[in-house]
Amino acid sequence: MQILITNDDGIQAEGLSVMEDIAKELAGPDGEVWTVAPAFEQSGVAHCISYAHPTMITQIGERRFAVEGSPADCVLAGIYEVMKDGAPNLILSGVNKGNNSGENAAYSGTLGAALEGALQGVPSIGLSQFYGPDNAFLDNPFEASAKHGAEVIRKILTTKAESSNPYKLFFNVNFPPVSADAVKGTKVVPQGRRAGTNFGVELQERPNRRKYLWVTGGDQRAPSHPETDVAVNLEGYISVTPMRADYTAHDMLDTFRGIE
Repeated sequence: MQILITNDDGIQAEGLSVMEDIAKELAGPDGEVWTVAPAFEQSGVAHCISYAHPTMITQIGERRFAVEGSPADCVLAGIYEVMKDGAPNLILSGVNKGNNSGENAAYSGTLGAALEGALQGVPSIGLSQFYGPDNAFLDNPFEASAKHGAEVIRKILTTKAESSNPYKLFFNVNFPPVSADAVKGTKVVPQGRRAGTNFGVELQERPNRRKYLWVTGGDQRAPSHPETDVAVNLEGYISVTPMRADYTAHDMLDTFRGIE
């Protein structure tokens, strides 16, 4: 197996090391793991690509490359340059520091990489580690994803999923904010929406009177509908959400036929 891994937290991120260990376990002794990750943190860039300017790539180790671009850029670099002599069988993105459940999925560079992988026809999975008071201060906050990651990925890859939809599936996997031994299991659920949780901005003024805006987040433990990714994560379950790049609101098509 040829596995390409990336993330949005950057080439030096702790979660990337966790992902490398997961990928090595999946690849086995005869497989290869290639790391192509952003040189700097790219959280919140979603599925952006560096379409209007060139992207520098630097080899920093054996099968290890840093790209001055987005996670989706890294996928393109991995497929068409780094691994051009042997395309990846699987793309793994993460493990993200923090959850990509609910509305966070729309902003996630972690999932942007997995989406790009799916558009390129490669099975792709984004993995994220929910943080909370029960795991944030462990010696290894990624304990749950480190222990259960490979098993969840194997289950996804061995599930037969036939569809005529031209947009290939990718997967959003979120590990709950608990220790590895406290994980209750895995649930396949839709994306949730935290009640009243949105990004915003906060204005700050420097002594020279120049003004800056900082993006602010919302309550990550706010309630969501039952049996959605947010809800089951907070109950101690790993969430698996199949996704596509198709943004169409299919349930609304007939409602708007009247404008034709």
